[in-house]
Amino acid sequence: MYDFAYQKPGSLADAVAVLRADDESKPLAGGMTYIPVLKQRLAKPSTIVDLSGLGLTGITVAGGTVTIGAMTTHGTVAASADVQKAIPALAALAGGIGDEAVRHRGTIGGSIANNDPAADYPSAALALGATIKTDRRSIAADDFFTGMFSTALEPGELIVSVSFPIPTKAAYEKFRNPASRYAIVGVFVAQGPSGTRVAITGAGQGGVFRHAAMEQALAGNFSAAAIAGVTTSPDDLNGDIHASSEYRAHLVGVVAKRALVKAG
Repeated sequence: MYDFAYQKPGSLADAVAVLRADDESKPLAGGMTYIPVLKQRLAKPSTIVDLSGLGLTGITVAGGTVTIGAMTTHGTVAASADVQKAIPALAALAGGIGDEAVRHRGTIGGSIANNDPAADYPSAALALGATIKTDRRSIAADDFFTGMFSTALEPGELIVSVSFPIPTKAAYEKFRNPASRYAIVGVFVAQGPSGTRVAITGAGQGGVFRHAAMEQALAGNFSAAAIAGVTTSPDDLNGDIHASSEYRAHLVGVVAKRALVKAG
């Protein structure tokens, strides 16, 4: 690592003040991505602002919505009886992230802010029509994810919580990398207040995206049979040592059908 200063503010206002005062300072949530980046000297921040003292944890269910504090860990989401009852697909998704150590350190806010193209939570946010609340505003998931490792967050802006409307049906399925457990292709399907939505992670060159053709096919028949004739173009999909773009295009259909069977 390069040398850096370290601060652990006790309030959201103090954390935001540090980040806004120094463009080279960076926030640290669970650190599951950023600490390896620092160890490999791929970043050289002036100050690391530890967010663990801000109290941004907890899960509430009210008014047809599940709201999760940004610093709530994957393990907490997975084990929450409230989440398991209201949105079991979200609890299952959280329980399949990484390994146990990752799930007890990684946070939902950190994952969504990082927007790794193979991360799981962005697909849930997009498919469920979530709202991301920051220290400044509320951002709809459709407007939040802007590209690979890119979001609508402005410099110094911090996620406070994420609110998920409770769907009538939903499921998440992924074809995972056996080593990292990242999604080679992950599909979150949902039917609820935001309509019929299908979000794909792990496949797109621009990160998470909605599958419009599948959504249209499922609007009148929310079942695996409804997407039997829907194909996915490989043109804008990732290709790497784990899977070619053509293979990922095929997997999108396979994994989506598995998710729909699970949701039904």
